[in-house]
Amino acid sequence: MTQSQRDLQLRPIEGRSHVRGETEPPLIEATIGAVLADTAARHGDRDALVDATTGARMTWREFMAEVDTLASGLAAVGLEKGQRIGIWSPNRAEWVLTQFATARLGLILVNINPAYRLSELEYALNKVGCTALITAARFKSSDYLGMLRELAPELDGCQPNALRAARLPNLRLVVRLGDEPSAGMMNFSALMALGRDQPADLETIGAGLDRNDPINIQFTSGTTGSPKGATLTHRNIVNNADQVAARIRLSETDRLCIPVPLYHCFGMVMGTLACVTRGATMIFPSEGFEPVATLEAV
Repeated sequence: MTQSQRDLQLRPIEGRSHVRGETEPPLIEATIGAVLADTAARHGDRDALVDATTGARMTWREFMAEVDTLASGLAAVGLEKGQRIGIWSPNRAEWVLTQFATARLGLILVNINPAYRLSELEYALNKVGCTALITAARFKSSDYLGMLRELAPELDGCQPNALRAARLPNLRLVVRLGDEPSAGMMNFSALMALGRDQPADLETIGAGLDRNDPINIQFTSGTTGSPKGATLTHRNIVNNADQVAARIRLSETDRLCIPVPLYHCFGMVMGTLACVTRGATMIFPSEGFEPVATLEAV
């Protein structure tokens, strides 16, 4: 390289040092909880969620009430802003309730891939220091509860919310979906009952949250090494969802079929959260992708 070429490389280009993109429409400067509350207030009687597998159906008003009940339950067991809570489950209504209940409290939701095996689960829970985990009992060939007991045999001798496990030192609470009791775990229904009995002051808690607070950790696939936990804020994912919704012209009159996994950004941001920004209905055809079930739901 000649001296003149080097000089040209170092010379600033007049007027090109800062490029600014579009500023209209403005970004949403609100937390996920505030966006949900606004949608519930504007579209309360419209369908919010339909779970084709279980037949569960909620309006936006009902969905908001269930989210707040779950948030109150999580607060009642001592979970506070900034703590990490994992969700390990296929697509179910409880997954979506957890997504928004954690956001109401400022808890950081950690997405656990439903296909994770034992070593991957251990890595993810310990990497980000999950204090609590909401889990399905099983999915396809994976025995989730069996894997948890292998990692934390201490579950068999502890009270719910009092786990002390050598291999999962940060984990204190395991909440399981389904009605069957499991030693050392709390049932999701019991957590909801606790929330009904001990409603939290969610307005005060919400006022203490900021749109730039971290709210979600999503793990990369790890194709070039171990999975990396990407930390995202309210502002990150609310505006991702809102701009996708705007691009596909989603409105409160639309019903969006969501067959993609909720643990992934496609499902929980461009799917559920996009619906929340517009008041569109979330339709879940099955727990995992099933072509026939998806077509039937459509």
